[in-house]
Amino acid sequence: MDLRAGLWQQQTLKLAMTQELSQAIALLQYSTQELAAFLEDKALENPLLKIENVNVKPMNPLIDRNRKKHQKTEKDWIEQIADKPFSLEEYLISQLKITNLTADQMKVIRHLIKNLDENGYFTGNLNEIAHKLRMDLEIVEECLAIIQTLEPAGIGARNLQECLLMQCYYKNPDNELAQTILSNYFVPFAEKKWKPIAKELGVSLKDLQGIFDEIQQFNPKPAGLLFQEVTTYIIPDAIIEQTNEGLTVRLYDEFLPRIRFNESYYQKFQNQNQQVNRFLQDKVQDYQWILKSIEQRKETLTKVVAKIVEKQPAFFAKGREYLIPMTMKEIANELDIHESTVSRAVREKYVQTPNGTFPLKTFFTSTIQTISDEESTSSTQVKKEISLLVAKENKEKPLSDQDMAEQLKHQKGILVSRRTVAKYREQLKIPSSSKRKRFN
Repeated sequence: MDLRAGLWQQQTLKLAMTQELSQAIALLQYSTQELAAFLEDKALENPLLKIENVNVKPMNPLIDRNRKKHQKTEKDWIEQIADKPFSLEEYLISQLKITNLTADQMKVIRHLIKNLDENGYFTGNLNEIAHKLRMDLEIVEECLAIIQTLEPAGIGARNLQECLLMQCYYKNPDNELAQTILSNYFVPFAEKKWKPIAKELGVSLKDLQGIFDEIQQFNPKPAGLLFQEVTTYIIPDAIIEQTNEGLTVRLYDEFLPRIRFNESYYQKFQNQNQQVNRFLQDKVQDYQWILKSIEQRKETLTKVVAKIVEKQPAFFAKGREYLIPMTMKEIANELDIHESTVSRAVREKYVQTPNGTFPLKTFFTSTIQTISDEESTSSTQVKKEISLLVAKENKEKPLSDQDMAEQLKHQKGILVSRRTVAKYREQLKIPSSSKRKRFN
């Protein structure tokens, strides 16, 4: 091996990821909302890029001033109500008869409430809290017991077992069998290992089925219903419409701010000195690259959505159950682009169709073989068939994954393995056959 130092020339071919190329790739995968935020940020960096928010209409000062002022006042007090919901602490404290509690008890209770998670479970350590507040452990335990008497039932529980048991005492205090099962047989009962329980307690499987059905009505997250989540709205990136000529595709960019070149700024500062001119040229190039990247994004996204429409006519005509197998590689080959480009184009983007609004990734499903060599089906269709089989099965003898695989083969001509059925069943959040079994 020659280890001598020296200089050699070597010619290689490699792909250089320029800043402009990186920016074009980033813009392609941005959703409409992300792209709008990107342009707003760019306008702060580049003085030659001017943002025009076309959705903001100017007010007529002669006509609208008084009306706008009245509307703003009305809107302000309405929004103040919505913006100040009760906190979990306020909701629980409002139920207490403060006159019957000492100052120390109220102090401890407020501290304990701060240790409740968003589902209403107590996550703190009673010994640590007693030490921190310099209170006897018995007082802290009594205060937690007080919290557990409040509504909603199950609040302040330390685990799921205690939460369900508290709700059982609250909703049906005379059901001693349910209380015994939750106290002493919680894990095997949840796993539906009922025969040993029934034998030991001297009850029938039908009795245990009734207890199970009752417990199913309990809320495992008692604080979850107190506060509604903020409603999120989906803004589609593309719209597919049915017209007399057929289905048409258009990008929904009304929420995108319009950008234009700040000519006045450019004319004001050009030709001042070499450093300023270099700065302006860099910003001009940046502006031009943004325009080009946006146009490329628009063109690529339109082509991809149009190809989806072309490949999935049954979906738009009849509904989601008629979605046929289609992969990103298939679309990429037909559009003569890279598969990663298709992946970026559909990332976190939604399309509004005559059948509803869907993520673009919905249209890409794996191919499932059928008995007929000329036909295939999609994973979406297989999941639908699995759901139908479970809905129609005899609940006293539910179908196993192997049974469903056999029925799909013989009844629908769909070739899937037991493991595939199990995977799809879990994705549909359908329990296993042992947990679906009922004793009537």
